[in-house]
Amino acid sequence: MSENDYKLFECMQCGFQYDEALGWPEDGIEPGTRWDDIPEDWSCPDCGAAKTDFVMVEIARP
Repeated sequence: MSENDYKLFECMQCGFQYDEALGWPEDGIEPGTRWDDIPEDWSCPDCGAAKTDFVMVEIARP
């Protein structure tokens, strides 16, 4: 799977971005983990907002 197939999600509260290609190893989320596979009780590591407070952001990768 190419990096272009992964999506980016942004917290509407603080602007933190979760990139599926990078994951979030600090919370045990491995690179390549899809947004739908993250537990529903996961929260933003920067502000604590709920997963439901994130929106998918369209990005152009080089």
